[in-house]
Amino acid sequence: MALRNVLQFIILGLLDQQPLTGYELTKAFDSDIGEFWSANHSQIYPQLRRLEQSGQITHEEEVSGEKLARKRYAVTADGRGALNDWLSAETEPTVGGRDEFAVKMYFIKTPDDPRLAHMLAAQLRFHEQKLDHLKMQMTRKFPDGQNNNDYGHYLVLDHAIRRETAYCEWLESANPNQ
Repeated sequence: MALRNVLQFIILGLLDQQPLTGYELTKAFDSDIGEFWSANHSQIYPQLRRLEQSGQITHEEEVSGEKLARKRYAVTADGRGALNDWLSAETEPTVGGRDEFAVKMYFIKTPDDPRLAHMLAAQLRFHEQKLDHLKMQMTRKFPDGQNNNDYGHYLVLDHAIRRETAYCEWLESANPNQ
């Protein structure tokens, strides 16, 4: 099956929650969405143009300060329909993700390789920091536990925490120096 342009649906979903500027959309990929999908402004802005040309989003100009004009985008009924169709469609399993660390690990031949302990420790530090960030997000966004109004967001964040916890446990158990 051909790859879908998932970015368009992420943007539609974010705009379905509330109207946002391109900058605000980009920032969403640095925080919440960035935990499971990445995109930068060079991808987001052309996608906004395509979505607007297709009638799935619209924008209003707003002026900030004396001269700064920015576009605040909102989803249209057509865009909401496309988002709902995508949400209802079967999801293809994700395969073939790029993981440079896993590729490097594949080529480590013995448990006494002098590079192994450092590689594992560096990854453990990174994933512990990521886990701490995710736990902080959970505490900040869901201080009282699961929220039925943002249940999907809660589930994704819970999944990310469990994934990072398991990854940290695996890195600790793989390190021959521990």
